[in-house]
Amino acid sequence: MTFKEDFVNSILTSGKSIGAGLATIGLAGAGTGVGIVFGSLVFGLSRNPAEEQRLFKYAMLGFAVTEAVALLALMMAFLILFG
Repeated sequence: MTFKEDFVNSILTSGKSIGAGLATIGLAGAGTGVGIVFGSLVFGLSRNPAEEQRLFKYAMLGFAVTEAVALLALMMAFLILFG
């Protein structure tokens, strides 16, 4: 390979690494979201313990949606890195 091909390949590899790193920022947001969901559950249970069943269902729904966003961000990072 020539110098030009090596240079272009190194630029593409570094671009993929930077893109994958930026795509994983969504994982930090998902971690924050999970903390907010369960913190709100604890707060809601402390204010109204009789609503435990209903609040827990909503918390699980919020957790599932938040984790789905995290998995999409992780999948996007892997697609950028290995695609």
